Amino acid sequence: MQVTTSMPIATLNEVGPAALAAEAAGFDGVATMENSNNPFLPLAIAATTTERVQLMTGIAIAFARSPMTVANISHDLQLASGGRFKLGLGSQVKGHNERRFSAPWTPPAPRMREYVQALRAIWRCWENDEPLNFTGEHYNFTLMTPHFVPEKTNLPMTPITIAAVGPAMLRVAGQYCDGAQLHPFCTRRYVEEVVMARISAGMAQSKLTRENFEISGGGFIVTGPDQETVDKIFEYVRYRVAFYGSTRSYWPVFELHGLMDLGAKLHRLVKDGKWDDLACEVSDDVVHLFAAVGRHDEIAKAIEARFGGVSDTVQAIAAPDATPDLTPDLIQDIQKIDSPFKGFATSW
Repeated sequence: MQVTTSMPIATLNEVGPAALAAEAAGFDGVATMENSNNPFLPLAIAATTTERVQLMTGIAIAFARSPMTVANISHDLQLASGGRFKLGLGSQVKGHNERRFSAPWTPPAPRMREYVQALRAIWRCWENDEPLNFTGEHYNFTLMTPHFVPEKTNLPMTPITIAAVGPAMLRVAGQYCDGAQLHPFCTRRYVEEVVMARISAGMAQSKLTRENFEISGGGFIVTGPDQETVDKIFEYVRYRVAFYGSTRSYWPVFELHGLMDLGAKLHRLVKDGKWDDLACEVSDDVVHLFAAVGRHDEIAKAIEARFGGVSDTVQAIAAPDATPDLTPDLIQDIQKIDSPFKGFATSW
């Protein structure tokens, strides 16, 4: 099992030291999110300051950017890092696309499929000298003059993983991508019975095998060096479960566990503006459905029970004022957990 950590992105000045520290601690990869800052710029710094760790966007918002723009910056990161870059994409929701990014909204799953196909067509043009002739419903790329072709990487093609929640996007991940980044609002049972069925349906239509397909996340990790820290993060996760559980699009997880009454109650509280009352509706047992919980001396076994055999990559969250600070020994214990994923098959 691989263990990753998040990069600080509030200021680029912190990235170099943080990336070096993550590599020295033994993490397999460092990831950036797209919230208030750009997810690609920190990885450019990490690419030139580290030698081993994988660099990943977890995730970058796809539809706000042309595939040509993403292909170009991904090429640069892959080349600068010596083949250590992994592109993680997400669709975001309609409101953010239309009102935050002024990007047109269409059904996201077929558009994401086309987005991934366009990226690979552009990369093959640059790396293999193939004519650029991609035409689709949403994207058309038919012009690439020699002056605008970047230097060949002579490296494997950049793997693409996508954030997938709904059934259509999960099938797109299985059929067209190299991996899926699962939402933390998942239980082990939901991943086993629902997520894997949809990913497998997609993989059945491709040449990809499970050992070359990476599944990341799918739950929370609640840990710390002492019980006080664990308790703080547990309460943070309790609120996250309540927050996500108040949204109807996540209710299939509740439905599988017979928790629809809880979802309805949380939804009513949000409609009434009672945000501070959400967490108290979520029991300890429900939190445990969504999380592996334990001190540092307990968490490896808890992660194996919660994620082993279904998730290939995990990441401990940092709650406010309760950073988990995974130690090198603990990282190594988690890495010993067996994983179906053995590596990307990113040949040209």
